Amino acid sequence: MSAPAPSPLEIVGVEPGQRPERQDEVLTGAALDFVAALHRRFTPRRDELLVRRAEKRAEIARTSTLDFLPETASVRTGDWRVADCPPALLDRRVEITGPTDRKMTINALNSGAKVWLADFEDASAPTWENVIGGQLNLSDAFERRIDFTDERSGKSYALRPAEELATVVVRPRGWHMEERHLECDGQPVPGALVDFGLYFFHNAQRLLDLGKGPYFYLPKTESHLEARLWNEVFGFAQEYCGIPHGTVRATVLIETITAAYEMEEILYELREHAAGLNAGRWDYLFSIVKNFRDAGSRFVLPDRNAVTMTAPFMRAYTELLVRTCHKRGAHAIGGMAAFIPSRKDAEVNEVAFEKVRADKDREARDGFDGSWVAHPDLVPVAKASFDAVLGDRPHQKNRLREDVEVKAADLIAVDSLEARPTSEGLRSAVQVGIRYIEAWLRGLGAVAIFNLMEDAATAEISRSQIWQWINAGVVLDDGRQVTAELARRVAADELAAIRAEIGEEPFAAGRWQEAHDLLLRVALDEQYEDFLTTPAYAALRG
Repeated sequence: MSAPAPSPLEIVGVEPGQRPERQDEVLTGAALDFVAALHRRFTPRRDELLVRRAEKRAEIARTSTLDFLPETASVRTGDWRVADCPPALLDRRVEITGPTDRKMTINALNSGAKVWLADFEDASAPTWENVIGGQLNLSDAFERRIDFTDERSGKSYALRPAEELATVVVRPRGWHMEERHLECDGQPVPGALVDFGLYFFHNAQRLLDLGKGPYFYLPKTESHLEARLWNEVFGFAQEYCGIPHGTVRATVLIETITAAYEMEEILYELREHAAGLNAGRWDYLFSIVKNFRDAGSRFVLPDRNAVTMTAPFMRAYTELLVRTCHKRGAHAIGGMAAFIPSRKDAEVNEVAFEKVRADKDREARDGFDGSWVAHPDLVPVAKASFDAVLGDRPHQKNRLREDVEVKAADLIAVDSLEARPTSEGLRSAVQVGIRYIEAWLRGLGAVAIFNLMEDAATAEISRSQIWQWINAGVVLDDGRQVTAELARRVAADELAAIRAEIGEEPFAAGRWQEAHDLLLRVALDEQYEDFLTTPAYAALRG
């Protein structure tokens, strides 16, 4: 009898002591063969599309503008709709987001939300333990073998009855990220294909048996051609694993400025697998800064918290998203309520809850079918806003919003804002940047900072604004010009404040100096780094 053929995938850079418990349950020979097949078939096209991103960015640098694509006008005027929605995704009025650690998996599924965005992307630092452990936690949850007791608190966690659990929608990493611990033919496998492939291979049939299916959120999409690639991945995966064609459903985050001009085309490319679009606020702003970073003062954003969803260019984006989705029979999902309730300050909570209520009321009135929250305590707040509009209906796709007319220029009318950059805004960007990066380097992707749940998207907008303000020569409200030297002084002051706040021993045990240095590197380098997580990944241990 001949020996079995060795796996085409090689696990690299994982020391024996770093090997996650039960790793072999995830990295079976058959699962690795599937991921290798995905890699060999689709990574070359992924590589071409990343080159195309750079070409698009160079075009924006030359023209300082964007427009709807003339070559796809027939798609925008055509008569087509996305595939019918499966029952498990009909009602999405509240979705909770978070990483796939064991405690979060149980709490999110039990939260009362209709959907849990199980996040391998912005809310997860891709340590090998997080990548493998997240896959195990999801499979264990579907098998109802995830109950556990927290060793520190002694508190026990267990799943509620199946009919009370949120539907899982997995967000794999974006196309740009590699998985450094898995190589095929000597080349790192894209993180997107690792996260998608392992989850799909192990759970697609299991989910069908539960009356649901393999559902995904697709992040960082920049064009309809990238959506087309995902559609090809879905078709191949279903055929390879013997899953009925059209079982997969994908919701695309419209969180890049280029994707905002291709919403209909993105739905069209995925139409046999499309479930909807989502309005991702922080990454969207980050994308505007990234793409128009050298286009002059008219594209300078003020403090991030001053850019609300009622800003004219943000309202154009969200209303166009609702109209596009409902025209094509897809769900329109609103943005994040990131507030983390305080157990100590009821007054802070009430002020924040009122802001969340106002935001979710606006989304429901505008026609969104659901929205995101970052904490279980916000589920009833968001639910009340959508209940008031939806009642017993699962969605409001019948609201076609034909009153909405958005021109190409409306989406990039950043100069319509009256707010201007402030000294406090600079300090806040530095604070959030250092504190988030430090946690990320320790393997945490979702971090509570100043009562807000921050993830990689908020760190991206923070460092991008520092870069933009320096390079645009912005003058703050106190009369100071933003320079590299000013950013260094503010960062030094913040590092000293953190040291005083937490004490010498915790400071030394953390990765604060590295976080400080990395923030300044990506905020001050003349060559703008496309993604903060790329150099951060090189410094991530595990």
